[in-house]
Amino acid sequence: MADDHEQIYADFKEAVNMAPAELEKFLDTDESKEVGQKKGGSGESVGHESGRHIVEIKRKKKADLTDDDYAHMKKVVGYVHRHLKQGGPDEDVEHSPWRYSLMNWGHDPLKD
Repeated sequence: MADDHEQIYADFKEAVNMAPAELEKFLDTDESKEVGQKKGGSGESVGHESGRHIVEIKRKKKADLTDDDYAHMKKVVGYVHRHLKQGGPDEDVEHSPWRYSLMNWGHDPLKD
């Protein structure tokens, strides 16, 4: 399990390119709150909730990460990789729902 955790940790660090404060600031914006699938059709989106968890994970010491944290980290890596593979819009990536959704998951594609 420790080897799995090491790989997940490395993949997460690569996929999540936003600092905790940067992600927290973005999560407070209307752009962040308007994108993504919402559980039951209303309330907080899955990505927005994920972003809050990512901030918590990034603020923890590696030794303090739980199995639940690693499970979420693995989910984040999968989401970011799938979303990037799908590709974004040809124009105005900066203001696109595609970018905002990725940013909710801790990845700003303009930083790549």
